Amino acid sequence: MTLLLGCIADDFTGATDLAGMLVRAGMRTVQMIGVPVGPPPQDVDAIVIALKSRTTLPQEAVQESLSALSWLHDAGCRQFYFKYCSTFDSTDQGNIGPVTDALMNALGTDFTIACPAFPENKRTVFKGYLFVGDELLSESGMRNHPLTPMTDPNLMRVLQRQTSRKVGLIDHDVVARGGAAITARIASMKSEGVQIAIVDAVSNDDLMCIGEALADLPLVTAGSGIALGLPQNFRRAGLLDDGAVADKLDVPQGARAVISGSCSVATNAQVAHFIASGRPGFAIDPLRLADGEDLIGKALAWAEPRLANADGPPLIYATAAPEAVKTVQARLGVERAGHLVEEALAAIACGLVERGVRQMLVAGGETSGAVVKALGVTGLHIGPQIDPGVPWTTTLGGKPLALALKSGNFGSVDFFTKAWSVLQ
Repeated sequence: MTLLLGCIADDFTGATDLAGMLVRAGMRTVQMIGVPVGPPPQDVDAIVIALKSRTTLPQEAVQESLSALSWLHDAGCRQFYFKYCSTFDSTDQGNIGPVTDALMNALGTDFTIACPAFPENKRTVFKGYLFVGDELLSESGMRNHPLTPMTDPNLMRVLQRQTSRKVGLIDHDVVARGGAAITARIASMKSEGVQIAIVDAVSNDDLMCIGEALADLPLVTAGSGIALGLPQNFRRAGLLDDGAVADKLDVPQGARAVISGSCSVATNAQVAHFIASGRPGFAIDPLRLADGEDLIGKALAWAEPRLANADGPPLIYATAAPEAVKTVQARLGVERAGHLVEEALAAIACGLVERGVRQMLVAGGETSGAVVKALGVTGLHIGPQIDPGVPWTTTLGGKPLALALKSGNFGSVDFFTKAWSVLQ
């Protein structure tokens, strides 16, 4: 076996998103939870290591990312990929810039690209500006993100505040001319002292052209969209086995449940749709948790008789509108509020598994990280896509579970109800 692509993702759902895109493009992919111990899994083309480094201190994110890089390098990967969110979630201190700098230094490379574009999920980059649908990033719901509010849509400015390296732009006029034009532009930028280039992309065709131009780069930094264009390079080199079925899963049978901790605009709409359709939902109030109320026990007692209900899987959620989130944070503090919710939802997930749940949908990157950690999951096989960026997975080792780990911003409004049909 030859491992081709080694990936480092800065949160759990982002890792699943990237892994799912690689599977779509024909690469057999596993996702590891945290830096693995021991040898890599067999019969895979790509490994994605899921970290929880998006919102940690920059120095912690750098240290953890370098540990992941070291393991992937020792495993024999030929190219490396630092994956962040398609909305470029970060603060002026990082962590995208500091991690990129550290990975470039460790690999001894003087150039990489930065491209969060994911057109299928309406994230596009044009003239260096990031759009969410028809809105600039700064006008989207991301301006109210509780941890990483994004108020500047100009990615060159955002990244330049995080790195001492010179940041440039490969604009759409170049991208539209194809891979050879992008390669030529990279060469000229390097001669100009540019070390990190924001790259425009507004379509999947753009992603394929960009991918073609990245074949010789030791390090790629991007959202998950670029993953559509990279596997073709390994295929052309005769390194990718096209006979393997990349998205095959052995699905464990059992009860189903949905857990939602994300407070994004998309997840709020998904929760509302689920409940409006007459399906059961139980709300977790952080203020009641802080007051010592046993909402974990109450949620499990409420859910247990509903696990076999024909009305659909029960939903347990802490999802709330931005105004409600701000009220909670004002009283409890941002860190304590988030920790209370994550720990409660993780404990509920464990209780549901004890009660026979074997298929679980989890919404929110921080929530997904807490849940897989509490369940003792060390890795995931990546299976078929539900919506762009969200595949079903099954656990590696331990109790067999089917998990769908959804980034808060992803998925159609009916995601919580339609996801199950993909497992049939």
